[in-house]
Amino acid sequence: MSKVFIIGGAGNIGRRLASLLAANGHVARPLFRKAEQEQPLRERGAEPVNGDLTALDATSLAALMKGSDVVVFTAGAGGKGGEEMTNAIDGKGLTTAVAAAQQACISRFLLVSAFPEAGRNKNLSASFENYMRVKKAADVELAQSDLDWVILRPGTLTDEQGQGRVRAGLAIPYGDIPRDDVAATLAEIIDQPAVSRVIIELTGGEVPVHEAVKQLATR
Repeated sequence: MSKVFIIGGAGNIGRRLASLLAANGHVARPLFRKAEQEQPLRERGAEPVNGDLTALDATSLAALMKGSDVVVFTAGAGGKGGEEMTNAIDGKGLTTAVAAAQQACISRFLLVSAFPEAGRNKNLSASFENYMRVKKAADVELAQSDLDWVILRPGTLTDEQGQGRVRAGLAIPYGDIPRDDVAATLAEIIDQPAVSRVIIELTGGEVPVHEAVKQLATR
């Protein structure tokens, strides 16, 4: 059993991950900001933790994380609030979370990032260009840390029902993936600690999630 602190725990992937972890016998500790988010998370079997990522410094966040075994960072501005919010959550928020994990002596850190080809062949806005720059900078910061990190780069996220089958690798063709299957992959990575210090690209595919992650552990 692991205690998993989920930053972005009230988000689309975070909620799904909390449910899976609770069902698998882990303790999900999703960070939530709004009072109305707490009860739905409890109903998923989680132990919610109240806090606003943008208002916390590393020491305050470390105090909330304390006692956890794994940190999952799946927070994101989601295009809301423009560049300022992207910089605050996807950028500075990740910096704060890395420092907090180090202070709390939590070495295992999973980051949900962005697929590099997300904007290819599209007329990109300045806001989206900034989003991709911030995501890459966050990847670099985590990869240069001394943490036991994994960076997961899913393709275009959909709300279709998960199939439990994915394509995962160090470099794969771009594609879509249900949020259900992203959450399932994160849960599987938590259960397979041999997957470490690797950047994984992820789309829908034909390989069961367990097998896809296991293959990455043997690389």
